[in-house]
Amino acid sequence: MTIYHFVGIKGTGMSALAQVLHDKGYQVQGSDVEKRYFTQEALERAGIPILPFRRDNIRPGMIVIAGNAFPDTHEEIQEALKKGLPVIRYHRFLGDFIQNFVSIAVTGTHGKTSTTGILAHVLGAAERTSYLIGDGTGKGVKDARYFVFEACEYRRHFLSYEPDYCIMTNIDFDHPDYYANVEDVFSAFQSLANQVKKGIIACGDDEHLQRIQAKVPVLYYGVGEDNDFQVKNIERTEEGTAFDVYVRNSFYSSFFIPAFGLHNVLNALAAITFCHYEGLDAEIIREQIKTFRGVKRRFTEKRMGTQILIDDYAHHPTEILATIDACRQKYPDKPVVAIFQPHTYTRTQTFLDEFADCLKTADAVFLCDIFGSAREHQGKLSIRDLQKKIDGARILDENDPSPLAQYEDAVLLFMGAGDIQKFEKAYENWLERVK
Repeated sequence: MTIYHFVGIKGTGMSALAQVLHDKGYQVQGSDVEKRYFTQEALERAGIPILPFRRDNIRPGMIVIAGNAFPDTHEEIQEALKKGLPVIRYHRFLGDFIQNFVSIAVTGTHGKTSTTGILAHVLGAAERTSYLIGDGTGKGVKDARYFVFEACEYRRHFLSYEPDYCIMTNIDFDHPDYYANVEDVFSAFQSLANQVKKGIIACGDDEHLQRIQAKVPVLYYGVGEDNDFQVKNIERTEEGTAFDVYVRNSFYSSFFIPAFGLHNVLNALAAITFCHYEGLDAEIIREQIKTFRGVKRRFTEKRMGTQILIDDYAHHPTEILATIDACRQKYPDKPVVAIFQPHTYTRTQTFLDEFADCLKTADAVFLCDIFGSAREHQGKLSIRDLQKKIDGARILDENDPSPLAQYEDAVLLFMGAGDIQKFEKAYENWLERVK
């Protein structure tokens, strides 16, 4: 039997794809660095071998799937090429794989992981659905009709896909190491729109998405009056959010999602729009939306004494604002302490003022050293450049997280796309020691 070997199997997309192929009955293994990542727990549960990088991992008869973070000069990729084995980049493999299903790509600068998770949860209750979520979660269902997958815009990788449908949540300027400006980002989304085969579901509240041209029907969803699917009567509570949905000005149904912030209402509305378009029963959609418990690293909570610790992937100013707003909704009487680790020097430099402005909406701010990328140069930028722009902001030392303890009965909001979890873990360990 063919063995699929994943170079960089702990990556979020790679881990999810490995699980999908494993569930489908293929033999799967992979290699990666020794550092522990949250993505490997699901791989270990499935019994998928995770090996350290070594040239002799590569054996005849394998198909090698290479993570986008690893260059062609990587020792395992070099060995595979030397042995004449097929080496396929993650996004290229996925582009071919989706042709076996009714495929729904979910993309957008923000919200794509949560929206993919909601859609997979709802659709999977009515139809056989496989899915690949960007939090490292994947499932391959036997004889699946649908395949829901997250499609990342970074380096235009999503142009490897020609999906049947595409959900577009928003367009914002991000990945400044690759994109020149928001117009450059828009051009990538427009190129993807040209490749969609059956229909596009787009957020009509986004001024950039309103300009998308396509040869297929475009359904718009959002708060604005002009949307085909409009959300009204939003009620924010400490348990979640209730809202009504109108389809072309006619009442469709009322929904409740156990999540917080307008961004999560819009994510749910995107899934509702697609499921309505595909003819799913409203009762099924309603029940599934009500039971959606979120995805990994998106507002993941735990209680430690009188404090609430939240882990979130927010790493862009828009996402930080939305996450702090969600905290205010769920915990209106608690102060919010933001602990933020910027991700990449290029993003930090580009959004330095915006990061400062959005972090100031918290009641207190701690900053962690910038998590750099191997693909960039640090230059003279440091976390102190951001600290200078936020009155009272403090630098958090992983070896002494004790200053967080002074904020009793508070929400400690750990945000970042690097390894911010190590700071939360260090604080939890400190609390255990001083009990």
